[in-house]
Amino acid sequence: MTNPFTLGFGKKPFTYIDRTSQTTMILEDITSVNPSSQAYILTGVRGVGKTVMMNEIARRLKERQDWITIKLNPNRPLFESLAAKLYEEPEIGILFHQAKLNLSLFGLGIDIEQVPPVVNIETALEKMFLQLQKHQKKVLIAIDEVTKTEDLKAFVSSFQLWISDDLPVSLLMTGLYENISLLQNDSSLTFLHRSKKIYVSPLNYQSIAKSYQEIFQLSDIEAVEMSKLTKGFPFAFQVLGYLKWTEQEKELSQLLNAFDDYLQEYVYNKIWSELSDLDREVLEAFLDSPDKEVAVSQLRDTIDFPANKFSVYRERLIRKGIVRASKRGYLALTLPRFHNFLQHMVLYNR
Repeated sequence: MTNPFTLGFGKKPFTYIDRTSQTTMILEDITSVNPSSQAYILTGVRGVGKTVMMNEIARRLKERQDWITIKLNPNRPLFESLAAKLYEEPEIGILFHQAKLNLSLFGLGIDIEQVPPVVNIETALEKMFLQLQKHQKKVLIAIDEVTKTEDLKAFVSSFQLWISDDLPVSLLMTGLYENISLLQNDSSLTFLHRSKKIYVSPLNYQSIAKSYQEIFQLSDIEAVEMSKLTKGFPFAFQVLGYLKWTEQEKELSQLLNAFDDYLQEYVYNKIWSELSDLDREVLEAFLDSPDKEVAVSQLRDTIDFPANKFSVYRERLIRKGIVRASKRGYLALTLPRFHNFLQHMVLYNR
């Protein structure tokens, strides 16, 4: 039998645990008569499952008769890609032809006699949306792993105009905290501050334990032990399951070295490379305590940061999904065996 776990990113794994609460909240809001927002941003640390969640939302909307879902590559021309994909949708392109939209300048359809071609791509999209609106169709545009580019800035600015004109379009984007912040802090994209930002949450520990138990026929104690080791991190859930499947005769403790190697190679090295020196200094301060939860005062004393300076990096690391405020005045690392990774990096960099 094929291993039911995967080490790949983005594609929905065979063994999948749904984030029912967050997914349902977005779907109910986006399909309501008066949605609270038409722009949604999924953010979180690498490997937390942003892309899979975006794809699941798009898949569920696509099952509805009144919705069209379009996924765009952020590294391709967004306006042209959207127009082309809308035109290529089954039963949709014919609506534009029947409305005598001459989109031939963009390589879409054929030249319509006695109808001047639309010469501006934004105008073309507006006309396409108006036709879809007449036929009670709505569009979800999904863009994965956005970064601040001129094309994306122009696209998001146009999207703001589309929704101000009550056109039937919604936007779902995913991105790392730092990339989303760069977009939101751009003076021309302030409306993104009013978009609905969702920090993708860890998987439910009980659901992880149940999944492991069903696949490996484990006892309650064994399944819970495996679940706790993942800390609800989706990639860790897949890696640990993958290793257990390939070496079922081994005890959990014997899988830890390989578990650490996969996490470091696939996720943690990249996270580390994107941190500033002061971010790293704050994280390394966790090594001075054997406790899972460390007092903020102890961390500040270790690195000799005043309260106002420490609060800046505390907030940054929380938003990046690397630490969490476990209780008042305390912080904890969120990622599985990240403490071990920090120890390795400190020794390596000496």
